[in-house]
Amino acid sequence: MIIRGRAPLRVSFGGGGTDVAPFCEEQGGAIIGSTINKYAYCSIVPREDDQIIVHSLDFDMTVKYNTNENYVYDGRLDLVTAALKAMDIKQGCEVYLQCDAPPGSGLGTSSTVMVALLTAMAKWKGVELDSYAMADLAYKVEREDLKIDGGYQDQYAATFGGFNFIEFHGRNNVVVNPLRIKKEVIHELQYNLLLCYTGNIHVSANIIKDQVKNYEKKDPFDAMCEVKALAYAMKDELLKGNLYSFGKLLDYGWKSKKRMSSKITTPQIDELYEEALKAGALGGKLLGAGGGGYLLVYCPYNVRHKVAARMEEVGGQLTDWNFELRGAQAWITDETRWDYPDIRVKIPGGEYHFNL
Repeated sequence: MIIRGRAPLRVSFGGGGTDVAPFCEEQGGAIIGSTINKYAYCSIVPREDDQIIVHSLDFDMTVKYNTNENYVYDGRLDLVTAALKAMDIKQGCEVYLQCDAPPGSGLGTSSTVMVALLTAMAKWKGVELDSYAMADLAYKVEREDLKIDGGYQDQYAATFGGFNFIEFHGRNNVVVNPLRIKKEVIHELQYNLLLCYTGNIHVSANIIKDQVKNYEKKDPFDAMCEVKALAYAMKDELLKGNLYSFGKLLDYGWKSKKRMSSKITTPQIDELYEEALKAGALGGKLLGAGGGGYLLVYCPYNVRHKVAARMEEVGGQLTDWNFELRGAQAWITDETRWDYPDIRVKIPGGEYHFNL
């Protein structure tokens, strides 16, 4: 038996950073975004002994535990250690992890891996958690148990999936508003958006610490308030299907977010973004906390090819993607169920035998 968990990565359109305390607790935060068809996967294979063996397929790393030992955070796959502890895993198993994007990409990878882990473990143990409870548990494990700096949006985005407008007022006061967007608007939005890897990764915790430190300063604080207001404006324009305004608001939001911390952008990212605008893009933004990762750019269909070509000329790496409307999922597969030595099939032309 193999238990699998899968959670989708996300792109945020507006409001990034307002889901981080103390802003969200004192002022209220708001995020608009969607999940995409890039995923974090977790596979669990139960064992008959008390050994827990964790394999990170992306980093070619293996960590071993014993269910009789206390789980210790030693810097090696601590996300898994914390998830095992939170779900009170007492049976031996092998855990396999894989993610479609690297850490620091701005797509919410670490939180999405946590959601995939917890979703698979809950399925294995028969624990029923609704989406709010699952997202809150993922937040607790990552932000409180592991003390990794960050906000709320990634755990809720990965768990719920789809287009959401999420309002944050601190722990246990998060409201997820699914957006009912017409299919043709979603298709048009996806066609007009480019997802470009800048070639760099970032340590989001460092940027978030700087943002929190700037909370008491007037201009960064005003910028956070603008970013929050933009999330509401983008939600309205997206629901109305006004994608031209949506694209222009992306640009407005990126300029506002850069005022929140000097660490959010780099000269290379600024050059890539400016070249995209010169080629005809209406707007865009760096995904995640900043400093590197993926750049999301909105460009009208008739200049999309020009923007794409120019971004690649100056070092960007375009990525194929699409929206994913489903959130975290788990299922069970049994590979030995179909372990036949051979397969025989009869068709009008005769009988065939395939030795496996």
